[in-house]
Amino acid sequence: MNPDPRETLQASVTDSTENKTAAKADEKINWIAELRGLALMLLAVLAFHSFIAKPFYIPSQSMMPNLLVGDRLVVTKYPYGYNWSSVSFHLLPRGDWRIFGSTPEYGDIVIPVHPERSEDYIKRVVGLPGDTIEVRGGQIILNGTAVRQEMEPSMPLPLDLNNPCDESDFERVSGANGETSCQVPTLRETMPNGVSYLVIDSPDVIGLETYGPVTIPEDSVFVMGDNRDHSADSRAAVTPIGGGLGGPVPLSNIGGRAEFITFSLDGTANWNPFSWWGALREGRAWSTLRPAKAEKAAPAEPAASGAVAPE
Repeated sequence: MNPDPRETLQASVTDSTENKTAAKADEKINWIAELRGLALMLLAVLAFHSFIAKPFYIPSQSMMPNLLVGDRLVVTKYPYGYNWSSVSFHLLPRGDWRIFGSTPEYGDIVIPVHPERSEDYIKRVVGLPGDTIEVRGGQIILNGTAVRQEMEPSMPLPLDLNNPCDESDFERVSGANGETSCQVPTLRETMPNGVSYLVIDSPDVIGLETYGPVTIPEDSVFVMGDNRDHSADSRAAVTPIGGGLGGPVPLSNIGGRAEFITFSLDGTANWNPFSWWGALREGRAWSTLRPAKAEKAAPAEPAASGAVAPE
């Protein structure tokens, strides 16, 4: 007896439906495995940012003329060893322990953490453990010797939303191409190890031109911003008004060293990705933040009893 074609077709359809249902069951998402994979990825990113390097954003003018608001840079975590502040988001409790610890050099740009808040700063090392440091008339005196400062030509910086050129001694200048730049007065400062970099010494508006002398503890460094009169650094008190670091910074509060700029934005970017390309500043990407070092350190000069004028 031949089978009914209708029954054969119905059986075939039933088998097909059952197979599809079984396949869908087999394809059901394993959420535990997915979450495990996501957690492992996040842990890998956290570990890389804590032990190798992490991105950093410049939010203020305290490190002008070398760093501008809108600069994005890379901070390495291993140059001075590891401590509680090395871990991203400051997940560990504060402590004075260090692993593979080493000391920064004069001129290094480092990431100190505020002594009371979980807030990263970015400043330059100008005093090492055991140094006696003083500031007179805006000039650093290290161990009784004035750090050399030499006048440099005004430096042109971008004029944009992130750098409005609104300080009293900054000047807006139009170039031959019709573009306007922000000209800032600069000094070249040369440390005892021969490292040199540019600083801005504006009129003293917040009382930072005179400080010390103080002797830096053996486990600390003294840091200052390159925009000397607009920087809450080791000279400024730990108060809501001063907002500074309150003196020498313990090495256990140094979270890394700035290495180079990856890119810089002028302030016109928004959530639209198409706006990002037009907001890029020219000429800043991949600029190193390791200061130049002379083959032979500049000769030091004894500090005078009064204020020391820049040379």
